[in-house]
Amino acid sequence: MDKIEIKAREDEVVRMVTTFCNEKIDAEYASLCEKMVRKLGRKRANPLERGRLEIWAAAVVYTVATMNFLFDKSFKPYLPLSEIHDYFGTSSSTVSQKAGQIRTMLKLKRYWDPDFSTADMAASNPLDIFFLL
Repeated sequence: MDKIEIKAREDEVVRMVTTFCNEKIDAEYASLCEKMVRKLGRKRANPLERGRLEIWAAAVVYTVATMNFLFDKSFKPYLPLSEIHDYFGTSSSTVSQKAGQIRTMLKLKRYWDPDFSTADMAASNPLDIFFLL
């Protein structure tokens, strides 16, 4: 696959995640998900070169959502996990496995990362002090 085809796949995943986020969550999540896709696209061995784009899109949304507690009803915004799977036509095991790969590739913490946190989450995160040290 040449660079143009890989870039087209990356752009399609960006379109998918931003459309989903703008429809189901908000523009801030759309921006964070796009940022994550672009960061994956800059990897030397571009992971977006292989696999179903729907799985990549769902895994990116899942990864950002997990770090921002989107699936917890006590946080706003809230979205049930099933909405991601229903929208992209994916299974939870496949998406969670791909999300684990994303966290590994980007060296992300499981539940918080300053680069992929919403403004509200960054402002209210009690773990923030540990990342500043």
